[in-house]
Amino acid sequence: MGQFRFLTSGESHGKGLNAIVEGLPAGLPLSEDDIAADLARRQGGYGRGGRMKIEKDRAEIVSGVRHGLTLGSPVALWIQNRDWVNWTEKMAVEPVDAEIERVTRLRPGHADLPGAQKYRFADVRNVLERASARETTARVAVGGIAKRWLAEFGVEFNSHTLSIAGKRSQAGAEIDWDAVEADPVRSADSDASAEMIKAIDAAKQDGDTVGGEVEVRVRGMPLGLGSYVHWDRKLDGRIAQAICSINAFKGVGFGAGFDATAMRGSEVHDVILPEDRWGDRPWQHASNGHGGIEGGITTGEDIIVRAAVKPIPTLAHPLPSVDLDTGEEVVAHYERSDVCVVPAAGVVAEAMVAIVLADAWLEKFAGDTLEESRDNYERHVQSLGPRNRVSTKRND
Repeated sequence: MGQFRFLTSGESHGKGLNAIVEGLPAGLPLSEDDIAADLARRQGGYGRGGRMKIEKDRAEIVSGVRHGLTLGSPVALWIQNRDWVNWTEKMAVEPVDAEIERVTRLRPGHADLPGAQKYRFADVRNVLERASARETTARVAVGGIAKRWLAEFGVEFNSHTLSIAGKRSQAGAEIDWDAVEADPVRSADSDASAEMIKAIDAAKQDGDTVGGEVEVRVRGMPLGLGSYVHWDRKLDGRIAQAICSINAFKGVGFGAGFDATAMRGSEVHDVILPEDRWGDRPWQHASNGHGGIEGGITTGEDIIVRAAVKPIPTLAHPLPSVDLDTGEEVVAHYERSDVCVVPAAGVVAEAMVAIVLADAWLEKFAGDTLEESRDNYERHVQSLGPRNRVSTKRND
């Protein structure tokens, strides 16, 4: 990342989580309430575990904002872990006299084995505390700031659940987003939702977990963000990296995604419409199979990102595994966990897409203040259109 950057710190059962956001221009109206809604959405969804009943996440802004407006300096956030009171000795910063039981039974599918070997830990808790998806709370808070910035330019974010345990939504292009937020699994298809809930219940009864697929949709992004000139400037590549950095995400597609592999090129590629059919903005397409990005650059169509979420690896009926100390076969470690995180995963994916897009936005429309960036954006939008028409405008 370049213009809009962030760092997080904190452990799952430590005192809390921190985030520092750099690159946000001055003059953006920003409050803790702007961040709170997405934090609450992340904690919801059918299939979540007992931890969500303990935590009531709230991000406190501790720097970078004065009297409701950003200062152009780094914005620092603090999110308290309420469960810390039950872990003060196990997760103490200072050495403790008590003998703390180590975690040595490795969980297949988690960071336990590679993390312990990489950092030479004798206690797997040193790995699982930071590798935990609890860290995504801080990312959602940062994503809330990114979304607040882009909202100034009319950009809107939504997400929904495409599938859970193979039970797939049949929702079309038009979605009632209020209904999605009210649905237990954040599905736009009520019939599929009922089947998804049954699948989650069945997995819970078996001490197992289930995964699925989510879709993020972004409306209002202008043509021209990103670039084809270098591999690390391609916007779809940047989004894919951001999505795959989220715990449990194992695949990313844009627009038609993997479905396009079974289609012919004439069915996949988005026909560019002539000027008399553009409507309210220049350069429109007859379809959006590419998900709003071609050649690493936004096309002006909705950005559509689909992502696969594996079943989480902490199982109530643990898999066979190996002990870190002895190398002998054991039953994997179990700690309080979820059965399904797919509904919440969509909210986290929204946040990461927003962070990448805010960075690309500021890269294209850089400014020290909101108004300066807005001026740069408006000049860009006015310059779009056929070359001869744009040249005539400039001559006028």
